[in-house]
Amino acid sequence: MHCPFCRHPDTRVVDSRSTEDGGAIRRRRTCPECGRRFTTQETVLLMVSKRSGVTEAFSRDKVVAGVRRACQGRPVSEDALAQLGQKVEESIRATGAAEIPSHEIGLSILGPLGELDEVAYLRFASVYRSFETLADFEAEIERLRAVAGD
Repeated sequence: MHCPFCRHPDTRVVDSRSTEDGGAIRRRRTCPECGRRFTTQETVLLMVSKRSGVTEAFSRDKVVAGVRRACQGRPVSEDALAQLGQKVEESIRATGAAEIPSHEIGLSILGPLGELDEVAYLRFASVYRSFETLADFEAEIERLRAVAGD
């Protein structure tokens, strides 16, 4: 790690701490050359493989943006969306995989979204699962009713 002040090629770690959500490590460093201190944050990159074959870094913001569209006009707060995004990211990171198919992200969104708002869930599921007929909606509504009845 280069010192951001004097560009010395070697720095020393003084303290390491995990962030609140456990997704990153904050390290307090010092430069033996200039003596200045600075903080770095290290995160493990989680990659998403899309159907097209493209691989990109996971973005919680993209998850929240997709769910926000499904929740448009529904009584869902920004805090609830942020919590849903965090739940989804935690469940994906808990798998331990470095690369995850985008399909798995969609599946991990459906559970928390169903608990948050049933209408938003149906909207998201209809796009995610490519509903083509009214029967697709009816089948999903019946499945929701069966789960709610348990």
